[in-house]
Amino acid sequence: MAERLLEINGLDPIVLSGVKNENINFLKAHYPKLKIVFRGNQIKVFGENEIIEEFEQKLDLILEHIQKFDQLDKESIEQILTTNQREYRDFVNSDEIIVHGVGGRLIKPQTPNQRKIVVSARKNDMIFLVGPAGTGKTFVSVALAVKALKNKEVKRIILTRPAVEAGENLGFLPGDLKEKLDPYLQPLYDALRTMIPHERLESHLEKGIIQIAPLAFMRGRTLDDAFVILDEAQNTTHNQMKMFLTRMGKNAKFIITGDPGQIDLPRKQISGLKEALGILKPIKGIDIVHLNDRDVVRHRLVKKIIDAYKTLD
Repeated sequence: MAERLLEINGLDPIVLSGVKNENINFLKAHYPKLKIVFRGNQIKVFGENEIIEEFEQKLDLILEHIQKFDQLDKESIEQILTTNQREYRDFVNSDEIIVHGVGGRLIKPQTPNQRKIVVSARKNDMIFLVGPAGTGKTFVSVALAVKALKNKEVKRIILTRPAVEAGENLGFLPGDLKEKLDPYLQPLYDALRTMIPHERLESHLEKGIIQIAPLAFMRGRTLDDAFVILDEAQNTTHNQMKMFLTRMGKNAKFIITGDPGQIDLPRKQISGLKEALGILKPIKGIDIVHLNDRDVVRHRLVKKIIDAYKTLD
């Protein structure tokens, strides 16, 4: 059995250990084959050399994270333990801000995979973002769209999603067309409200600079000079997806988001998203970014819920 003494200099050991040593205990649980002893600014590690080396590499990333953000929690540790070292280091060392939101909020990637979205958007005109709920697919996409509009890279933002997600018939819902559709489009409004002040957002909506509409309203259009986001794309049919993708005009950027694990279509109907992922992957200029439960930025319980449901799939 090998032994190694690791020094922690220039950092508050309490930040590393966490409240009631919860961070250290989390590390110990992840490395059951190691004996980890944490005292003051030193960590003694006992075990096999190969596992100790891996632990030391991950500890270096954890210490870099503390230096950068001056805080540490179990979610951050888990992200470090389960992410490629180079990717995580690129993420931590990046100061990239996508856009300044309402109230001075800095909107930027929260995980390495979210950063992949930002990098991909620079290189590709069409991106598919695939992953479970809460991974920031829609939010990051809207932020990129707002940035493009502010920088005058596009003249308008178009946000769309299938209006009927669980078999409901709009004709049976109360109110005029806008009142019927708004509940389906609310997540898009919510994202925009964090990034654009209320009066300016209302003005953009009135002038058509920002358009939020159900997918059926895209038929027959050519979308030039636009940043276009198709949300909840797992609920598109073959015909809907083909129709949408062929709306792409000059100087357009398309982002398609979806969770193949939450398809609300009838069982025998093929998801347009799943089909598109299979046939479009080889095309240059189209990228696919996969997100997973490690990218969940909602309540910490969401990760556990996703994991629990995996046992049923």
